[in-house]
Order: sequence, then structure tokens, then C-alpha cells
Amino acid sequence: MADTVNTDAEAAEGGKQPRSVRVVLLALMIAMMLAMLDNMIVGTAMPTIVGELGGLQHLSWVVTGYTLATAASTPLWGKLGDMYGRKGAFMTSIVLFLIGSALSGMAQNMGELIGFRAVQGLGAGGLMVGVMAIIGDLIPPRERGKYQGMMAGVMALAMIGGPLVGGTITDNWGWRWAFYINLPLGAVALLAVSAVLHLPKKRAQARIDYLGAALLTVGISSIVLVTTWGGSEYAWTSARIMELTAIGVAALVGFVFRQTKAAEPIVPLHIFRSRNFTLMSLIGFITGFVMFGAVLFLPLYQQSVQGASATNSGLLLLPMLGAMLVVSMIAGRVTTNSGRYKVFPVVGSALMIIGLYLLSLMDTETTRLTSGLYMAVLGAGMGCLMQITMLVAQNSVQMKDMGVASSSTTLFRTLGSSFGVAIMGALFNNRVQDVMAERAGALGSKVTEQSAQLDAASLAKLPAAAREAYQHAVSAGTHSAFLLGAVVAVLALATAVFVKEVPLKGAGPAAPRPEGPDAAADAAPAREGVAEAV
Repeated sequence: MADTVNTDAEAAEGGKQPRSVRVVLLALMIAMMLAMLDNMIVGTAMPTIVGELGGLQHLSWVVTGYTLATAASTPLWGKLGDMYGRKGAFMTSIVLFLIGSALSGMAQNMGELIGFRAVQGLGAGGLMVGVMAIIGDLIPPRERGKYQGMMAGVMALAMIGGPLVGGTITDNWGWRWAFYINLPLGAVALLAVSAVLHLPKKRAQARIDYLGAALLTVGISSIVLVTTWGGSEYAWTSARIMELTAIGVAALVGFVFRQTKAAEPIVPLHIFRSRNFTLMSLIGFITGFVMFGAVLFLPLYQQSVQGASATNSGLLLLPMLGAMLVVSMIAGRVTTNSGRYKVFPVVGSALMIIGLYLLSLMDTETTRLTSGLYMAVLGAGMGCLMQITMLVAQNSVQMKDMGVASSSTTLFRTLGSSFGVAIMGALFNNRVQDVMAERAGALGSKVTEQSAQLDAASLAKLPAAAREAYQHAVSAGTHSAFLLGAVVAVLALATAVFVKEVPLKGAGPAAPRPEGPDAAADAAPAREGVAEAV
């Protein structure tokens, strides 16, 4: 074993990744795909699920329960990995995700499905964090850029293939296999990680900050519920939304205060002393805001206005996702070869602004070729940003904080997506309803009083005049939503300008060189991922 470990260490020092590391990376990509693919597969299966289990009034909770559990548990998984060992925390999250998947597939009513989806979400919170943190342990920052293309490819594959896979599974095997399909994939990832991944075992002396964990969970859950329910289930000015906002803000303020007192804080506030880490968290938030808003409204525009088929909805995003994949691979290769990265947040933010502005120009006459080119510009911008934000954030902290750095960056992106979908969605809905009232009068108001997002079947039933009015309304709605996104993206550009280019280390799985007060930290733990493998 010792000889193997030394060989691996030498290979890593020489810039080559040993075969065992490549096997682990494959397992990590499978786990990452599980986390990203699940919601898209389940979304396609939801009409069939409701038809069998009933409970249409609780349908939104199947997604909301999963999202809440994922967001709330994300920081906790990162801290557990830092305190007790990355491998154990990651494997536990996989097992929990698979248990939730198996139970969801066996659900007999909507209440059970919602509860089991929450269990699944708890596991999913640790999957993405575990992948990023373990890569941070195994791969030196200078070499990490090469793997950006892999991660971007997994994301693109999940977004494109999710609806297709979900529809195929539901039609041929039944909706329960939308959950059961996770089991063999998860088992492969679990076995590979168990057999090949060797990281130092840890045992923290301090206890978990349970009060901090509770405050953070309440705060994040309240904020996510506000962004999920606001403008749909409840009016933004309703008492319920105001109560949730107050609870969320109070809990998060209490959490920040608690972190200054806790012996082992869930999110050590000192990591925010690093300018780069703080800036990357903000850029990650904005990227999530923009990306998930685009993923929501682009297929809706193409289906409602351009007459595209909803069956292959994932393929509608191919220009954006393809550009994101290609640019991410180029950015990763350039970062690896040069060790420089500041240009990518700056250029990526600028491209994101341009792409969103171009998308805001789309109307009822815009061709698919034109909209595809606009999407490619936006995708290129996000390709510059998606993985660079994580890379720079990890490069800004010590190895002992790798987990919380990864989880915090992931959490900011998740919260950004929640705010993006909520705010852009509210703007879109209001604009659609206004234009429908202007163009189709009382009929237009009646058509969109329940929802501003009509499915293909509902749209086909409308009179020709109302259908034309709805197409103009959707064009106006997407114009407003993407214009807002462009304005928000300006903040990302302003933030990127202040990023400080701290050199990336390139020899072995070295500890990222932190900024500021942590700059003199001992770099010896940097080689623990290989040299002290157990």
C-alpha cells in the first residue's frame, strides 16, 4: 500500500494524475450527475405521478421539499467533511440520497413522496459539495482547470438529457423508475469511492455547533420559501411572506452572531476576510441568478412563440449549453497552462451582459437561428464563470476550510438561482398579464389569471386572436426578465474587476495559497490527499 501511495504522490507531483485518481474522478462525476439529473427527470414524470397518487394541490412541495433540504444541508455537509473527513461525509450523503430515491420510488401517496424527497434532498446537499471539496483535496489548483470541462459537460448532459431520459423512463418503465434509476448509478459511485479514494481520517475535538446549524437551517429555509411562494402561492406583500422574511432575516443575523462565539463554527467568518473568496461568492450568486432564470424562460419562449416541441425541451438549450461547455474547457486549459484566471471573470461577466441584452431583444419575429446565436453568447459568458468561481474560492482558503469554502460557494449559487427564478418570474408574470389585458381584453385576463405560463395543450385551445396576444405577451415578458438579468450581471462585471490574481499552485495536490492573514499557514496539509493516504 505504501509503495502505491508513494507512486501516486510522485505522479501527482509530476503533473500526471494516477489511475486511482482518475477512477475517483469518474465516480465524482457520476455523483454530480445524480444531483443535477434528478430534478429534471422527476419534473418530466410529475404529471404521471399526480395522475396515480393524486394530491395535485401539494404538487409544488415535491420540488420545494427537495430544494429546501438541499439548500439547508449544503453548509452542514461541508463542515462535516472538514471536521470528520471528506470521504466519510461524501459516502454518507450518497447513501442518504439512494435511500431517499428508493423510498420515493415506493411512495404510495403524495405525503410520503414529499417526505422521501426531502430525505433525498438532504443527501443531494452533500453530493455537489463533496465532489468539489474532494477535487480540491486531490487536484492542485493549477491543474484543476483541466477538469472544468468535465464538470461543465456533466451539467450540460444533465440539462439536455434530463427531460429526454425522464420521458423515456416514464413512458416505458413507469414513473417509479425515475427514482430507481439512481440506485445502480449511485452504487457504482459508492463502490468506486470506497475502494479507491484514500484521504486522511479526521476526528475533530470540538462538537458540532448545533445551535448555529439550527439557525442557519431556519434562515435558509425561510428565504427559499419566500422566493418560492412569493408572487405565486402568496402575494409578495402578504402576511405569510412578511413573516417568513422576518424569520429568515432574524435567523441569519442570529447565525452570524453565533459564528463569532462558536468553538467550531459551521461557516468560519474568517474565510470572508479573503477578498477573492467574498467576490467569488457574489459572482456565483449572480451567475446562479442569471443561469436558472435563462433555463426557465428560454424553453418557454421557444415553445410559446417559436412553436418548438416541449418533448425535447432540453435540446432547446443546446446552443447555450454547448457554448458553455466549449468555453469552460478552453478556460480550464488556459488556466492550467498559464496559472492566470482573472481575465475569465471579467470577460465572462461582459459576455453575460451582452448575451442577456441580446436575448431581451427577441420578439415574435425572431428566428431560431438568431435566438440560438444569442444563447451561445450567454453560454460563453457562463462558461467563463461556472467553474472559475469555485476554483478561485478554493484557492483563497486553507486546506482545513476546503469543505466550508466549497459549500458556501455552492450555497450562494443555489440562493442566487432561487432569487433569480422568483424575481425574474414575478416580472415575467406581471408583464404577460398586462400585455394580455391590453391585447385581448377580458379574455386575455381570464386566460392568464391562474398562470402566466401556459402549456402546449392550453395554448392550442385558445382562439387565434388570444394565441397571438399570448405570443406577444411572452415576448414582452422575456424582454423584461432578460433585461433585468443584464442589469444584475453588470454587478458581476463590477465585482470581477476587483478580483486579485493570486498565483495558483501547480505541484502536487498542494494547498491553495490563501490571502491576507492566512498567507503564512503551514502548507504541509496540502499533500495529505495523496502522501498520507490510508
